[in-house]
Amino acid sequence: MAPRVAAISFSFLRPTPSVTRLQQPCFNIRIRASSTVGTSAEGGAINIQQVPAPGSGYVRVLLLNRPKARNAISKELLNTLRFHVDAISAEQGNGPTRALVIASNVDSAFCAGADLKERKGMTKEETNAFLTKLRGTFAKLETLPVPTISAISSVALGGGLELALCTHLRVFGSSSVVGLPETRLAIIPGAGGTYRLPKLIGASRARDLILTGRKVSGAEAYFVGLCNRLVEVTPEEEAQEGVARTKVLHEGIKLGLDICEGGPIAIKQAMQAVDQFEKGEEAENAAYAGVVETEDRLEALRAFAEKRKPVYRGR
Repeated sequence: MAPRVAAISFSFLRPTPSVTRLQQPCFNIRIRASSTVGTSAEGGAINIQQVPAPGSGYVRVLLLNRPKARNAISKELLNTLRFHVDAISAEQGNGPTRALVIASNVDSAFCAGADLKERKGMTKEETNAFLTKLRGTFAKLETLPVPTISAISSVALGGGLELALCTHLRVFGSSSVVGLPETRLAIIPGAGGTYRLPKLIGASRARDLILTGRKVSGAEAYFVGLCNRLVEVTPEEEAQEGVARTKVLHEGIKLGLDICEGGPIAIKQAMQAVDQFEKGEEAENAAYAGVVETEDRLEALRAFAEKRKPVYRGR
């Protein structure tokens, strides 16, 4: 059964201390740090927010919400994540979802990896079925036709970091701590860590992190290329409830909104070209052919001549 999604509301009022204000050309949107909008009326494993994007559509925000388990990946959380991944995939890049941000609704962790307490009670068959669904969900997330962003302000270990590796971009707070500690538990990363991490930071650095199982700070993660943006979080901010998490979430959403300033078709085609960069000119030419006849390209030329901001419609 698909998770039920509650209605989502937006306020255009003065921000309170628990609110981050996102600056938009024509409006201000309040993002509540403790939103109760979720996958059920009572709140679920993932809370949902939608932030209007420039022109049309929205940035979908998924906030992992299992505070007592530090957002460990349970069956419920995985099922809900898969529901949203499937829904965005079905839009084929032509629907209202312009970008996706995955973050945490919990100060203590982005995601602490697998739910070992739940896993302990599974049979071998149930464990294998769970891992198959986890790997399939991560693979589908990795290939979504819209930009995807992870926003991490605290701990992302094991499957939590593997989840972040599946998104196109990563925003870390300087307060974040990430790693693949599986070898310390006499296993290895099992949801893509051994091949997605080397692809991102190179085999040599990936060996260092995977073989030692050590945890790295946000600053080192940025240095080795594990994240795209690093947000400074002061000790005072880290000590205040919700501040670091909201600050990093704000930057993740801002990155998504910045991307959405471009033409929707152009973003989709650019992603396609970069994903096939090994093909070089062939991939670029094929992707470029998909934008030259669009209405958005003509709108960009008109806007330039008229010295105004273009309004893209994804056509």
